[in-house]
Amino acid sequence: MSDGKLRKESPIYLQLREVVRSKIEEGEYPPGCTIPSENEFAEAYGINRLTVRNGIDALVSEGLLKRVQGRGVFVVGDKHGVDLNIFGGFRKSMRECHADAAVKILAKYRREAGSKYARILSIEPKDEIFFIKRLNLMNGEPYELEQVMVPVARVPQLETIDLSVFSLYEVYGFCGITIARDEETLSIVRLEAKDARYLGMPANSPAMTLADVIYDSQNVPIECSCSFVRDDRCSFSVSF
Repeated sequence: MSDGKLRKESPIYLQLREVVRSKIEEGEYPPGCTIPSENEFAEAYGINRLTVRNGIDALVSEGLLKRVQGRGVFVVGDKHGVDLNIFGGFRKSMRECHADAAVKILAKYRREAGSKYARILSIEPKDEIFFIKRLNLMNGEPYELEQVMVPVARVPQLETIDLSVFSLYEVYGFCGITIARDEETLSIVRLEAKDARYLGMPANSPAMTLADVIYDSQNVPIECSCSFVRDDRCSFSVSF
């Protein structure tokens, strides 16, 4: 972080607020990243931590920043094109049923798409995808084990964003992607031992599995996923 000087003729915390806002708007602090700590800001600008906190809190109140206990302060940035009346993912569904949601990232890495996911995502088999495996918790208890595949070329920002802090729908919003439709297939499977352990169930237990392909407004597939859901904690309904 580059050092700078703040003027004495106006409240220091408001000046710091505008400095941070400018860095967000200019892309120095991109959506999903953490900003410097209070100590780093205080040292860089020669001010006390309380002043820094007041400036940051002002941007948190505006919705540009998000505090996460024990993790730091994250840039939220602008959100575009996601209709939360239609789409919203796990966190939104938990809010609607007044439950506490948490996400534990089990794996996140790049790999070649291979023939199966290349066909689903309309890319080449050697193109890279992000493979994400995460455990979704409801009120602190395992609820859903999810595997998500996203083409790297379509959402490169995903590389550096902490998905335990931001949902994929929020990431798509940061990237200006408008989600238009979702194709879902529901079936019943028996869980392999490792997956069953994540969900706190005996091996070979039955579970609902939901396969999704999500498309943007240009009808381009942005994500495919497979979720294993505990049938004792979830039910699905469809309206025609």
